[in-house]
Amino acid sequence: MNKKAPAWALEDSAKTYGIRDWGNDYFDISAKGEVVVKLRDGNKTKAVSLPDIVRGMRERGMQLPVLIRFGDLLRWRIEELNEGFASAIREANYKGVYRGVYPIKVNQQQEVIEEVTRYGKKYHYGLEAGSKPELIAALAYMQDPEAYIVCNGYKDEEFIDLALHAQKMGLQVILVLEMPSELDLILERCKRLGVKPLLGVRIRLSTESAGHWSDSGGDQSVFGLNISQVMRTVDVLREKGMLDCLQMLHYHQGSQIPSIRAIRNAAVEAARVYVGLVQEGAKMGILDLGGGLAISYDGVKSCNSSSSSDYGMKEYCADVIEAIGEVADEAGIPHPNIISESGRAIVAYYSVLVINILDINRYEAQGIKKLPKKPPALLKNIFDLRERTVANGGSHKGDRLQEIYNDAVYYRDKIRTEFGSGKISLRQRSQGEELYWEILSWVAKQSEDGGFTSEQMERLNSVVTDFYYGNFSVFQSLPDFWAIDQLFPVMPIHRLKEAPTRSVVLSDITCDCDGKIDRFIHDREIKSTLPLHDIKVEDEYMLGIFLVGAYQETLGDLHNLLGDTNVVSVKVEGGKLKYTRELEGDTVAEVLSYVEYDTKEMARRFRALAEDAVVKKRISPQERFAIMEAYENGLRGYTYFES
Repeated sequence: MNKKAPAWALEDSAKTYGIRDWGNDYFDISAKGEVVVKLRDGNKTKAVSLPDIVRGMRERGMQLPVLIRFGDLLRWRIEELNEGFASAIREANYKGVYRGVYPIKVNQQQEVIEEVTRYGKKYHYGLEAGSKPELIAALAYMQDPEAYIVCNGYKDEEFIDLALHAQKMGLQVILVLEMPSELDLILERCKRLGVKPLLGVRIRLSTESAGHWSDSGGDQSVFGLNISQVMRTVDVLREKGMLDCLQMLHYHQGSQIPSIRAIRNAAVEAARVYVGLVQEGAKMGILDLGGGLAISYDGVKSCNSSSSSDYGMKEYCADVIEAIGEVADEAGIPHPNIISESGRAIVAYYSVLVINILDINRYEAQGIKKLPKKPPALLKNIFDLRERTVANGGSHKGDRLQEIYNDAVYYRDKIRTEFGSGKISLRQRSQGEELYWEILSWVAKQSEDGGFTSEQMERLNSVVTDFYYGNFSVFQSLPDFWAIDQLFPVMPIHRLKEAPTRSVVLSDITCDCDGKIDRFIHDREIKSTLPLHDIKVEDEYMLGIFLVGAYQETLGDLHNLLGDTNVVSVKVEGGKLKYTRELEGDTVAEVLSYVEYDTKEMARRFRALAEDAVVKKRISPQERFAIMEAYENGLRGYTYFES
């Protein structure tokens, strides 16, 4: 792909990287050719350059890679969700209200929870806790008596007691039954504490879902009760005179449901179960839709990819309200209040990972001018092929190009075979490989019109593909890419007035073959390489990896002992950038302590080794001082490459 750059415009960059498809009008490209994020400045909106944010960050002494958080995007997403439901409720003449909750598990960082509760206050936007630590966090930050705290997950006595104490203090804490056995424990703790519980029940819907998380719902879901178990729960509560405690039905389809039809079908089934519970005498009043509201990571509106969706937030709100309202009206029961647990749709846009490129690995032909005397026949054959094609210039197409390709592959494979049997030397094999790559590079440039099989095209693409080594860890910062093939938008944040001329696979700095990004969305297709600019390593080249606010921070691991990145939060006040919070990434010492190393003991052991080297006159005392200083500075340093 290393060819003369054609005329290039900003619109070409926008189309190539799809920023106006997946950016949701939060991200765009400026006239300077830089990615900008739109932030709130009083009553206005200001486009802020990501490279400017990085420059200001560096002036404050912070290194790349960095995770940049934008509180305004979180606020806008909360507003969009709540206003979307408010509008749908008005238009459908729906009689219930919407009270969403944010599931803490999607991003548990303290700053996220603080901002969710602050920005969601005017909507009485609550929290969902799936564990005891999450409930403890929720009780510290959610103190609105009109908002809900929904308690999912498995519960021990301490979890249940905390929820009941909070309810006693005036908070609306709903204990959701996930397992039949939980009911007896909850009732026993209620009796002991003298609190009448607010109960919900999670049901396994039979409606088939879609996308990667489709197994979260349906008969084979590991969470929730089936219909028979729900009815037994109703019978137990009726027998104990506590059926009025059952006030919520909950279901969960999955984290990202790409099809609006699947969402609507599930809402209809859940509404019918809700109606049945009302008819059984349960008090009810609340229907919790769970998660599932998708975002489009690839920018392509489709229900065929788990990284996309065929609907938007307004359509989601309108469809579920209409579906539930129709079922309730048909049964002649009051419209339930609606809860949704839309975490991914709220926080995905909130964070952007910015990385710098450290190095490049690409094939560049050295050009073998002549062969040694009496070369092996195979080596002479492939040399002559190079002379008739690459060295001779001109162009070839169609069958002739295919023939040249087949000959090059044949000679290369035979040379390797003869090397294996000792008939060809290492240097001769090296020369054969060099000629092979030179011919295939030439063929790749000639083959724009195609005519090759998918296997052959993959071989050709490997010739013109560069590896750009980014200062990050896939396993720490993008674990969902590695684990479940989640797509994330990746693009340069500058130089967007220039045409990209290289085809790139992006590698991280772990020593793992899985530590790379080789699935990208560009030109509205999923491809194995990303178009990037040719660069010199000494010039800083920066990429943004977008929509990483959901799950990635808390799922990341310590592969190669690469820890958390630096984090900075940004806003605009009075037209000027303001860095509201800066969190330093993990030091080497901190990461080592996570895996049970005593860094003081490590320094002592290394010092003893250095002193032994002094005694044996391998190094001087002064050298020992410098070596120890380097070791201890390393312990205090960032786990990523520092520049």
